[in-house]
Amino acid sequence: MYRLTRASSTLIAAGVAGLLIWLATTINDHTTGGYWAAAGLLAGAGLVMALFQLLGGWTKWGVPRFSMTVLLAAFIPVLIAAGWIIVAHQPHGNWARHHALSWSSGIHIRGLVDDLTSYVSVLAFGIGLVFGYSFDTTGPRQRTAAVDQGQDIVTPADLPASDEPVTSRREPIAPEGEAAGEGAPADEVAPNKTTGSN
Repeated sequence: MYRLTRASSTLIAAGVAGLLIWLATTINDHTTGGYWAAAGLLAGAGLVMALFQLLGGWTKWGVPRFSMTVLLAAFIPVLIAAGWIIVAHQPHGNWARHHALSWSSGIHIRGLVDDLTSYVSVLAFGIGLVFGYSFDTTGPRQRTAAVDQGQDIVTPADLPASDEPVTSRREPIAPEGEAAGEGAPADEVAPNKTTGSN
């Protein structure tokens, strides 16, 4: 059932992302406003792909959460690197574009920035995708059972497994030192060996 739900959510995500990408192609990106609108739609397509995977993960009964570690260690560097190139390739000159190109020349990466001109849409999609990875689920919830109010809480995984057979009838337990099935029954009293016979 989980695999079916995840497959379905992936298919729906691909459809929604495809629709957003198609909408981006209908926008005139030769203007600054249209350029950023198209980039936003492409980033939204990447975000949809990541969030729908999370939606499939909710079928594991996990609790949705936001990972600050992924945001700081992964998304922020991606945003800076990819966003730098997107800003540098705006169709019309402005303060941000001028400084991005100027700083690129200053740190000798202008050639790399220029080479990525045709891949601005991929970078925008990647920004949204990596941001979506900042969301996750905690995994399945574990039911806890309190042994006593004054004792620690234990989970089912902490309890020892029982080796006893699961049947309605159990074999009698033989006294120590005797094999099962031998010896006198427990309710019989053994004769007194100290008394002599008549």
